[in-house]
Amino acid sequence: MRDLLVALFVLGSLPVSFRRPVLGLMVFSLLAYMRIQDLTWGFARDQRWSLYVALAMFSGFAAMPDKRMPPMTFRTGLLYFLPVWTFLSLLRESGAEAFLSANYVEYAKIVAVALFTMCVVQRREHLRALMWVIGGSFAFFGLKNGAAAILSGGSLYIIRGPGGLLEDNNDFALALAMSIPILVGLATSEMNGYYRKWLRAFVPLTVMSVLATRSRGGFLALGVGTFVMVWRSKSRILGLSIMGLAGVIGLFLLPAEMFERLKTLQNVEEDGSAQGRLRAWAVAGRMIQDKPLLGVGFNRFQRYYLQYGDRVYERADGSRVTHNAYLQIWSECGTPALLAYFSLMALSVLAVQRLRRDAKRIYERSWIISYCTAFEAMMLTFMVGSTFLNRAHFDLIYHYFAIILVFERIARAEMADPLAASRAQRSYFGGALQRVRERGFRARPASSERGFRTTPLDVPTARPRREF
Repeated sequence: MRDLLVALFVLGSLPVSFRRPVLGLMVFSLLAYMRIQDLTWGFARDQRWSLYVALAMFSGFAAMPDKRMPPMTFRTGLLYFLPVWTFLSLLRESGAEAFLSANYVEYAKIVAVALFTMCVVQRREHLRALMWVIGGSFAFFGLKNGAAAILSGGSLYIIRGPGGLLEDNNDFALALAMSIPILVGLATSEMNGYYRKWLRAFVPLTVMSVLATRSRGGFLALGVGTFVMVWRSKSRILGLSIMGLAGVIGLFLLPAEMFERLKTLQNVEEDGSAQGRLRAWAVAGRMIQDKPLLGVGFNRFQRYYLQYGDRVYERADGSRVTHNAYLQIWSECGTPALLAYFSLMALSVLAVQRLRRDAKRIYERSWIISYCTAFEAMMLTFMVGSTFLNRAHFDLIYHYFAIILVFERIARAEMADPLAASRAQRSYFGGALQRVRERGFRARPASSERGFRTTPLDVPTARPRREF
C-alpha cells in the first residue's frame, strides 16, 4: 500500500513539476530529505523517483519564457568554481575515467540543484514553503526516532538514517542537529499559533533523536547550534541557565549506553575510533604535502590511503576515510577547492549576520530576524559537525548555500520597501480567506492565520541602538 501511495504521489507530481518547477523543487527536496521511498518495502523503494522529478522540473524551467538565472555574486561564482576544479583534479589523476565517475556525477547534481534553487525560488512564499519541506522532513524523523528512544528508555539500538547520504548514523545526527535551528526559526516566524506549538514540540524530540544516534560529533554540533540560538535570543542569561540545568539533569537521566559513548570524548588516547581519525588526518596531511594544488583526485582518498598511510594500522582498523570534511576537500581536490569551500561557508555566515543587524534597525520583530538566527546557527552547527565527518559533499549544505543567497535577496528587497511587503502579505492571505468564504466554507479563526510574524505596526519602527 505504501509503495502504491508513493508511486501515485510522485507520478502525479510530474505534470505539476513541469508546469511549476518551484513545486517540483519541493517534491525533489521531500524525496531527498524525508526519503519517503525508503519508508516502503516493495517496488517503490528501488525506483529513481528523484531523477523523474528532476527531469520534469528542469524541462519545465527550460520551457519557461520568463525564466531567471542565478544572481551573479561572488558566492554564486564559487558554486560554479567548485565542481569545475573538482573535475580537473579528478581528470588529472584518472584521465578519461573522470567522465565515467558516478560519484562526480552525483556531486555535480548536488550543485546543479543548488543553482536551480536560486532560479525558481523568487518570493518569500516560495522560501517559506521550501523551509517547511526541509524542516518538516527532519521533524518527521525527530518525532519518530525521538519517541522510540524515549519509549525504550534510551536502550534502543543506534539509530540510523532512512537511506542515501543520511544512512550513516553520524551523517543523520548532523542533519538532525542542523534541522533544529530551522524548526526554531519557523516556530518564531509563523503567525499561526498551532504551527508554533507543534514546531516547538518537535524540537526536544529531535534533540533526543540526535542523542540516540550515539554520534559524538552530532552531540558537539548540537551543543554549538543551541548555544548560538540562546546567544541570539532576548534572554541570554535565562537561556544559558536553562542550558546548564538541562546538562546537569541529562547527566542523571541520560541512559548508560549514551552516557558511556559521550564520555569517551574525555579519553581520546584510549578510544580506538578517535585514534583512527587522528591517523586518517595524518594520512590526509601527507597527501596535501605531496599534491597541494589538485590533490589526489575527487573521491580517491581511499584508493591512495595505503600509499600514504601505515599498513600496520590499516590492518587493525581498516580506516579509509578522512573523517574531516575540510581535510577531505584539501587532500582530494587541492588548496583552491578548500579556499573556495571555506569562503562559501564564511561568507554565508557573515551575510546572515550583516542582514540580521540591518533588519534589527527596522523591525522590532520579523521573520527576517528569525531566519537569520536559524541560518547562522545551522551553518555553525555544520562547521563543527563536519570537523569529524567526511561530508564535504553533503547535499544539504550546498542546498543551504543557495537558500541563504535567495533569502538575502528576498529580505533585502522587503527591507527596501517594508510597507509594500506587508500589504502584499495581507492581500495574498486576505484574498485566500475571501475565496474560502465565497465557496461557503467556514472561515478560520484568527489564531490559525497564516503568514509571517513581523512588527505589528503599519510603519516599521526604528529601534535605537544600544550602547555598550
